[in-house]
Amino acid sequence: MRYRVTSVADVREGGHLFTVLDARGEETEVFLVPCEDREQPPVRAWVNNCTHERQRLYREGVGVVTRDGGVVCPKHGSVFDSCSGYCGNGEAAETTLPSVGIEIENGQVYLTDDDARYLHDGPSDDDDDDTPDSTSHLQL
Repeated sequence: MRYRVTSVADVREGGHLFTVLDARGEETEVFLVPCEDREQPPVRAWVNNCTHERQRLYREGVGVVTRDGGVVCPKHGSVFDSCSGYCGNGEAAETTLPSVGIEIENGQVYLTDDDARYLHDGPSDDDDDDTPDSTSHLQL
């Protein structure tokens, strides 16, 4: 089964956030980001957590911070490639963001992951505040 999430045109530089129910029955945030690699689909979907620590990469009111084709972790500055999810620097080096299955058809983005059921646009309903608690050198 697939669910229409948004259009490719609406996935801007800041990304698009939605919430799914994962295979464990837990709410999980997923963000969409543009991918400029012609070998990849024009949009990719990633679980909204840094692989180093439980830290949201997409933050409400800010979106996803990107730099040179990568998604920047606001806590430690690790950069994940927008197209592959791979991180080659910082605290999360040598890890890859978990992907979520999507398909692009006629300019629309569909959730197709068998382990994820669409719940709603925006952040999950959990009350965990995953904003950076460090005095990071990053200026966002």
